[in-house]
Amino acid sequence: MHRYLFDERPPAAHIPFDLRGSVLYHCGPIVKKTPEGYQVFAAGPTTSMRVERYTAQVIADYGMRGVMGKGGMGAKTLDALKEHGCVYLQAIGGAAVYLAERVTKVAGVWKLEEFGMAEAMWILEVNDFPAIVTMDAHGKNLHEEIEKKSRSIFETLIAPRRGIAM
Repeated sequence: MHRYLFDERPPAAHIPFDLRGSVLYHCGPIVKKTPEGYQVFAAGPTTSMRVERYTAQVIADYGMRGVMGKGGMGAKTLDALKEHGCVYLQAIGGAAVYLAERVTKVAGVWKLEEFGMAEAMWILEVNDFPAIVTMDAHGKNLHEEIEKKSRSIFETLIAPRRGIAM
């Protein structure tokens, strides 16, 4: 969906719901159509870095206030977060069924026939969805901070003892 939004840049008026102020969740859900509508059975985050090349423009074009997935994103997205007052949220990897239980309603779906279940845009209403802001609108990047600190600890404690060059 990111690539479609990036390449095609459909006007907001052509999208059946308003993306402004929303959170775009990097997730390939498992969803079943029921007589009452759709039910989400699994909704775990997918690796966000795969869509790094599209995300900054998508944020700028559609006014999302949050992007959520796992693993963080790169400098281009961090710049877009700062410029547009947006945040990146880290969801819990490996907890797809637990997270699906937080989905209270599937309010809509767009491009299901064209892109299939995993790539369609699902409009999910959630309650008590656990996620942590790890990249903020002020330029802080917890992923980068943890990587630097971890590397420093590794170099101090492990590398010299094992003759590992960094």
